[in-house]
Parts: sequence; C-alpha cells; structure tokens
Amino acid sequence: MKKLLTMFFTFLKIGAFTFGGGYAMIPLIEVEVVNKQHWIDKEEFLDIIVISQTFPGALAVNSSIFIGYKIGGVVGALLALAGVVVPSFFIIIIIAYFFLQFRNNLIVDLVFKGISSAVPMLILVAVISLSKSLKKELSTVLMILLTVIAISVLDIHPVLIIILSGIYGAVFLRKKVN
Repeated sequence: MKKLLTMFFTFLKIGAFTFGGGYAMIPLIEVEVVNKQHWIDKEEFLDIIVISQTFPGALAVNSSIFIGYKIGGVVGALLALAGVVVPSFFIIIIIAYFFLQFRNNLIVDLVFKGISSAVPMLILVAVISLSKSLKKELSTVLMILLTVIAISVLDIHPVLIIILSGIYGAVFLRKKVN
C-alpha cells in the first residue's frame, strides 16, 4: 500500500509541475520513476515511452498507466492515472474560471511566455536522454536521419512514419534479435 501511495504522489507531482504536454514530462517522469524510485530501468522506460506514443491519448496518461500497472496492477494503473490527471483537471478548472479576468494581464502573459520558452528545452532534454539508450548502429542513425527528413522536409505525417518504422523493425531487424 505504501508503494502505491508513493506512486500516486509521485505522479501527482509530475502532473502538477510539468507544463508543455507529454514530451515535456518525459525528463521528469524519468527522474522520478527510473532514477529516484528505481521502479523501472532506463531500457524499460524507453520501451514504455515508445509504446505510449503509439497508442491514442496523451503520452503522460499512457505512460503513467503502463508504469502504474507494472508496479501495482490495475489499482496501480488507476492510481498513477489519477495522480497525473488530477492536477491538470483542477488547474484547467481554475484557469477557465479566472481566464476572462486575467486574459489581458501583462504579468500573466509574461509568465506564460517564460514557460513556453522553456518547454522546447525540456523536449530537447528528453530527446537527448532517450537517445543515450539507443544502440549506436548505422541502422539506428539512418532511421533517425530518415525520420527527421521525412517529417521536416517531406512533410510526411508522423503516424505514417511510426507505421513504416514498425514494419521496418519487424522485417529487417528481426534477424538481429534471433
């Protein structure tokens, strides 16, 4: 029970102090569940992030459910989900209630500009951290380069990239696993 409560409050903290969506949460989730609590290792964390991205829904919600389930089964999944969602729910309710009053407030505007400028850096930290656990092979580097080109230059939809990457892995990387 203590472990489940610790997990709930860990995800409550993650949900309360992360701005910018799921990708900005990745470094905080990693620090909490891999480095501090040692509930999962780095490789398993990377797998959970990949799986969470392929399912519909928010990355933080999906990853909290996977991690919670691993730690405490269905109850753990529900507690982790509640922990990560409750802060956002209340923050959105409060913002919606006061939004019209503060919409044109200079200080509020500057606070959000400051937060929004930090979010891309949090995402970059997540990319760097996750890339450290990738195997440094030519096929991995080529896949990264092709993905960046396909999305940013050729404007190919990320869902198609995910599907094609999965097919590539199943067909061409199967030999390396066996």
